[in-house]
Amino acid sequence: MRVLYVYCHPLDDSFHAAIRKEVLAGLKQAGHTTDLLDLYAEGFDPVLSAERRRDYHDPVRNRANNQTYVDRLMAANALVVQFPTWSFGPPAMLKGWFDRMFGPGIALDLSDPGQAKPMLLHVKCISGISTYGRPRWQAIAMADPPRKIIKRYLPWGSNSITLRRRSDNLDFHREFRPCKALHDHQRRGRRDPLKLPVA
Repeated sequence: MRVLYVYCHPLDDSFHAAIRKEVLAGLKQAGHTTDLLDLYAEGFDPVLSAERRRDYHDPVRNRANNQTYVDRLMAANALVVQFPTWSFGPPAMLKGWFDRMFGPGIALDLSDPGQAKPMLLHVKCISGISTYGRPRWQAIAMADPPRKIIKRYLPWGSNSITLRRRSDNLDFHREFRPCKALHDHQRRGRRDPLKLPVA
């Protein structure tokens, strides 16, 4: 498969970077082609300017304003999104990417406001990888927003009916690691994440 790997973390020596290394190796070993989109490293601008907000509901202009990233999304038939959970949600950088890519003329056809139509029908598989710095029960208490982003929000723009019927095509890998445990893990110089299943 052609995988667009959207990665969002500012530190190249982080625990997330170690996870990314393992997943990229697994994807390569499984024979997939991967386009790594590192939002921080590529200097993605998550700010929606006044001009772009005015263009947002014009599908042609909205698409043109984001053409570089649109082309990469359209070339993929699988999507992997990796991010830390900050304030029980994704980093602002990634939220900005979602706001751009999952809008009119890109992920959704909103010509009939009463019935949004998905436009990413070529995306057959979506996987999410996120970490928490808090215990599992706190994520549950906050309704687990990262899981909902991957399992409910992102499929809206793709062939969501097919994806939801085939649960094997919607994956969410979580690692709940209390801050102290993660700090100790890194302090010992370890960069070895848990092995994630990649096929």
